[in-house]
Amino acid sequence: RWTSKRASKREQYNTNSCSPQWDSEERDGNGAQNVELVVDLKHILTTLNNVVESLKALTKVVEEMRAENRDTKHRLNEGEQRIDILEKELEKEKKHNAALDSKFTALAQRLDDQENRARRNNLRILGFPEQREKGKPLQFLQEVLPKLLGLTDGTQLEVERAHHTLGPRPEAGQQPRPFIVKFLRFQDKKRIIRKVRERGTLEWEGNKILIFPDLSKELQEKRRRILDVKKTAEGKRSEIRTLLSSYPQDLSGGGKDYAFTDPKEAQTFWTR
Repeated sequence: RWTSKRASKREQYNTNSCSPQWDSEERDGNGAQNVELVVDLKHILTTLNNVVESLKALTKVVEEMRAENRDTKHRLNEGEQRIDILEKELEKEKKHNAALDSKFTALAQRLDDQENRARRNNLRILGFPEQREKGKPLQFLQEVLPKLLGLTDGTQLEVERAHHTLGPRPEAGQQPRPFIVKFLRFQDKKRIIRKVRERGTLEWEGNKILIFPDLSKELQEKRRRILDVKKTAEGKRSEIRTLLSSYPQDLSGGGKDYAFTDPKEAQTFWTR
């Protein structure tokens, strides 16, 4: 009896499972799954196509960047080459300019030397009032200088020419213009310089008279720097003497004479 019931149920199940209604439902379910699968595939394909297009655009951008980089690299290489050429040219110009500077300095020194040689017999005299020479400076100085310097009576100073420095005549109360005096003989100039040193202060009719060598401005500046060195060395025990009538500047100390053309050399010598 129990067996009969189980057999009856199995037959009923088998009958239901093989029925046309079951097959239709199964086909409908499979169709819906296929539709969903197709939709998913289309979506995936669309996404892939979008990715491919994006990759194409990105690839294009990368290629453009590579091209720009190649162009930039090429320009940088050209720039480096040009800079290298310019640096070499600049180095040549520096050497050329240094050579020109050296030549210019040498020429300037020679010119200054020639100028001072031309002034070798000259003296610059300050302190005489304006117009006291009455238009005859040469005769005036030939008469006044021997008495002013205490030279032997009858001493005749041979003056080649004498004149005031260039410039407008000063007003009353202003400093008078100095005289530039060129002596015919260098020995006369040296004798006057020696007398100026011996007598110290010179006065003429209440006016203080100063007498200096007539030197170029550049040489005056060089001498000033040398004299600064002399002042620095005055504290030393060795005796220092300045020969005002010559250049290169001569200094003597400890019984020896030294000549300097460079103030730095003199500074090093006297401070060592």
